[in-house]
Amino acid sequence: MGNLFKIAIRNLIRYRRRTLLTGSLVAIGVVFVLVFVATSGSFKNMIISQITDSMLGHIQIHQKGYVASIDNLPLTLNMGSQAMSRVDKLLSGTSGIEAYSPRIKFGGGFSNFAETTNVRLNGVYPEKEMKTVPLLASRIIEGEKAIKKGEILIPELLARGMKIRIGDMVVIIATNKDGSVNGKQLKVGGILESATGPGGRDGYIHIEDAMDILRMEVHRSLIMNSM
Repeated sequence: MGNLFKIAIRNLIRYRRRTLLTGSLVAIGVVFVLVFVATSGSFKNMIISQITDSMLGHIQIHQKGYVASIDNLPLTLNMGSQAMSRVDKLLSGTSGIEAYSPRIKFGGGFSNFAETTNVRLNGVYPEKEMKTVPLLASRIIEGEKAIKKGEILIPELLARGMKIRIGDMVVIIATNKDGSVNGKQLKVGGILESATGPGGRDGYIHIEDAMDILRMEVHRSLIMNSM
């Protein structure tokens, strides 16, 4: 084995130009691989960050069984006031949590008095929501970058399809957990940039408006960890 290494080293020294070219090619190849891995990793992290910081948050807390039925947005699996009090106490006393925001998420009917379609709505506390998902404001392409009581932020998909503009009045109709149908008239305060997946049909309203429509309390908490 020792003789093989000696012969190899002697061969490398004898043909220095060939050794330099081969070594350079190997080094360039390694550099390109490292750059590709770093770029793809950064791109992946950027995509994840865009989704978590504009819609989802880093951690979500639900009532047991909610995730299994998440496509139906079940109102019967909401977190009660006692559960929310325990969650608030836990989060407030936990270091490393930068912000968290309670939410009510539900499906309903969306009408501009001429047409009606379905929509997914998020009832939120504006200040807490903007801190928890800081890129949400950047998705508001028209209107004020805020969520106000009595107003609604609608996805661009609905605004374009139903020819709705800022300041128009719309009606939200939803069935609460007891089966009764409620409705509320809201003003369009902003239009959201389209997002991938089901989030492309998500609108935002003030949590007090959501509780007024559904006659219920907070559904879940959404948390963002500090970096």
